[in-house]
Amino acid sequence: MRTRIGTQVILGAGLVTALTIGALAVLILRAHEAALVGELKRGADLLSETIKSSTHYDMLENRRDNLHRQITNMGRQQGIEAVRVFNKEGRIVFSSDASEIGRAVDKQAEACYACHAAGRPLERLPTAARSRVFPAAGHRVLGIINPIQNEPGCATAACHAHGPRDTVLGVLDVTVSLAGVDRDIAWGRGRMVGLAAAAITGSSAILWWLNRRLVVRPVEALAEGTRRVAAGDLSTTIPLTERHELGELARAFNDMTRRLAEAQRQLTQADKLASVGRLAAGVAHEINNPLTGVLTYASFLLKRAAGSPEQRQDLEVIVRETKRCREIVRGLLDFARQTPPRRQGTDLNEVVRRAVTIMMNQLALHRVALALDLATDLPEASADANQIQQVVVNLLVNAADAIGDGGGEIRLSTRATASEAGPGAEIVVEDGGSGIAAADLPRLFEPFFTTKGTRGTGLGLAVTWGIVQSHGGAIDVQSEEGKGTRFTVRLPLAAPAGPGPGG
Repeated sequence: MRTRIGTQVILGAGLVTALTIGALAVLILRAHEAALVGELKRGADLLSETIKSSTHYDMLENRRDNLHRQITNMGRQQGIEAVRVFNKEGRIVFSSDASEIGRAVDKQAEACYACHAAGRPLERLPTAARSRVFPAAGHRVLGIINPIQNEPGCATAACHAHGPRDTVLGVLDVTVSLAGVDRDIAWGRGRMVGLAAAAITGSSAILWWLNRRLVVRPVEALAEGTRRVAAGDLSTTIPLTERHELGELARAFNDMTRRLAEAQRQLTQADKLASVGRLAAGVAHEINNPLTGVLTYASFLLKRAAGSPEQRQDLEVIVRETKRCREIVRGLLDFARQTPPRRQGTDLNEVVRRAVTIMMNQLALHRVALALDLATDLPEASADANQIQQVVVNLLVNAADAIGDGGGEIRLSTRATASEAGPGAEIVVEDGGSGIAAADLPRLFEPFFTTKGTRGTGLGLAVTWGIVQSHGGAIDVQSEEGKGTRFTVRLPLAAPAGPGPGG
């Protein structure tokens, strides 16, 4: 079965988190237990010293009844398991449990091993070496031994048989219950386990949410976008909601699909232009001669029809429509005869000025003002001056038609540009006319598509597109109904490596 990358990330991060929190919990629990036991050891040692001090004079004076009474009272205190005094032979001489008195213990047992570990009793032991923890009656017990040192009074007293060279006379053994400590440790362990489980659950939930938001969703969007592109939908875009590497990947994906769509559009357009060009050449040659004959005889009959107004009107319609057909045929021939551009160093500003000279009378007739803004630092371009002039004329004609007879203004400008492909130049034609519907923009450069009704042939922009493409450039249009249209022609300054679609 396939495992999602998000699931793998969550499982891995969750495992690392669980191990880390678990290790910390174990260390904290051990430190807590060691602290509790250490505190209890210090308390037991203090208790042992207190008992030793309080029974000191009774031992010197051999007041056995007082000793027994004090040890019994001490053993009855809460938390104290037993208080015992061993002689150096390992026999219990005093105990809070009277039944133990007189009983001998194993010197290797829990009460004696520390002092007799080397085969003889030690005179001085640290607290840690004098304490031990062992089980008793279902719970743990802490025992601490305190050696009873020989003193001059003990060696000279009549009741004692110890010589002055004896160093240790016996051992005071105090055992304390660890039941309360074990309950605290168990409670702390349960609380720590609960907190660790809550921390693992909370961190896993946060990791899941972050993984879902930062990894899974962007990856799913990229995968879905890739599937759509593979299915042929080049309009697919991925929302740019992230600012990390996956967001950059989505941005690169959108740029890729945009360029693919543009390339596909250009290839489709070039294929259409090639097909229509071949068709146009054949049709134009076939119908050009009959149209010339119809126009000639219609014009001759119009001159002779002096007596019938209705006949003259009919003949005028024939002449006018025949001339329109001739213009369409001429456009077809221009479209079919597109040739590869003859590039040479060209001053684009001069090309624009010549196109404006050609159009000035027509613009003045329609009461259209022209605002020129030509860049003074525009370098020469490698272009066919005549073809670029035709492009500018076509765009000016379209702009004038969009403005109509009501008057308006056309803004024509040039400027230098720079891009990843290298330096270039732009020619911008902008009008304040009626604009173009958004639904018509994708078809604007298709042959025979026109927004002018019967006034247009639909070939002007197709020819313009072909010329620009053959120069290795691009043409872009921005328009809004009721606010005007803006055409931008981008041309590289250097000639492309190979012939363009028009070549």
